[in-house]
Amino acid sequence: MTRKLDIHKLSQLKTVNEDLDKRYGKEGSQGRDEFDAKARAWYYAECLKEARKKAGLTQQEVADRIGKKRAYVALIERGETDMQLSTFIMMSEAVGLRFSLA
Repeated sequence: MTRKLDIHKLSQLKTVNEDLDKRYGKEGSQGRDEFDAKARAWYYAECLKEARKKAGLTQQEVADRIGKKRAYVALIERGETDMQLSTFIMMSEAVGLRFSLA
């Protein structure tokens, strides 16, 4: 069964940015800045978590390698805490990621 797209309905759809503006405020507002910071924390946390899993490591093993508690690693992986750059680099190296400045 083939359905035709309703152009009128499509024209009423909001863009992602319009939706974010409505939910969190315009870019540069406090609400939007807080959302953006949380989104970035979540993204980097997901990268670390996926790399940890790919390396076959547990949260405890990562915690042991970086000298932190497992609960802290769990908070980071859920994007629920703000970590220092040094912690991010240590965790990255612990799970086999390498960074360089070019």
